[in-house]
Parts: sequence; structure tokens; C-alpha cells
Amino acid sequence: MEIVRVRVEQTPLPGIGVRHDLVTSSGRTVGVVSHRNGRRDLVLYDVDDPDSCLASIPLTDDEAEALADVLGASLMLGQLAGLRQQAAGLLTEQIALPAGSPFVGRQLGDTRARTRTSASIVAVLRDREVIPSPGPSFTFEANDVVVAVGTRDGLDGVTAILAGNTD
Repeated sequence: MEIVRVRVEQTPLPGIGVRHDLVTSSGRTVGVVSHRNGRRDLVLYDVDDPDSCLASIPLTDDEAEALADVLGASLMLGQLAGLRQQAAGLLTEQIALPAGSPFVGRQLGDTRARTRTSASIVAVLRDREVIPSPGPSFTFEANDVVVAVGTRDGLDGVTAILAGNTD
């Protein structure tokens, strides 16, 4: 497996805040300017003149958090998809927790999913948040989306358990 490292440069901006820039594999420079007053700007630099800003998009706290969540979720799910391709017979699936599930308001450990199915719940998507590696004391809420890894039979078993369709 090839390890790819991305360098993020931090530049203090006296009287303004701090700027974090990264250069993408395509040679584009993208940055975030974090102002002292809490404002954040997403910036895209000119490929021919890295000191020239082509676009600056101000982000509210909610927008910055949503963007981070979207990028984090897609990265994690992409990594899981890559894992699926490397391991024959191992699948990744997103399973919606129905509002009527007997596990709404209960802990992950109560499902005994791994013991009963050999499939693992590796993350939960809730609203715009990714909760990686939830422990046994993690409490489910209606409309959570469970990310599980296992065989087809194991994933079918987790789906049945969460829906309350087991003995």
C-alpha cells in the first residue's frame, strides 16, 4: 500500500489570523484563512501565480463544519471501499436504522452484532457527523446510518438485527 502524504503549510497573517494552504496532486493550491474574529474563508489560488487569489468564499461556522463533515465522510467511505476491493468477500454497507428499530435509544453493545454475525460496525453517520469506531456504549438514535464491514451473510444479519427481525 502506497502512503501518500499531503503537506499543509501554515502562515501567520499578522493582524488577520492564520492561513493554511495545501497543494493538490493536480498542482492547484487551496487554502483556508482563519480570521482572529472567527470568520473563515476558503480560497483558491491562481495556478500560474500562487500569490494571486482567484476566489475567496466566506464560510459560516455551520458551513465550515458541514464542509469538513462532507470531506471527512467521503474520505472515510472511500477508504472503506478501497479496503473492500483488497479483501475478497469482504463488503462495506451503509444500513439505515429505522425509526421503529428496537435499538433506537439503546447501546451498540446491546445488539451483539459482531458476536452474532461476525460483521463489524465501523462508523455511524448521524445528521452531518461521522462517528468513527463507535464503542459498545455508543447510543443509537433514529435515522442513524450504520457503516458495517463483513461478509454478505454478516451484513444481512446486522440489517436484520437493527430492524428487529431476529429471534
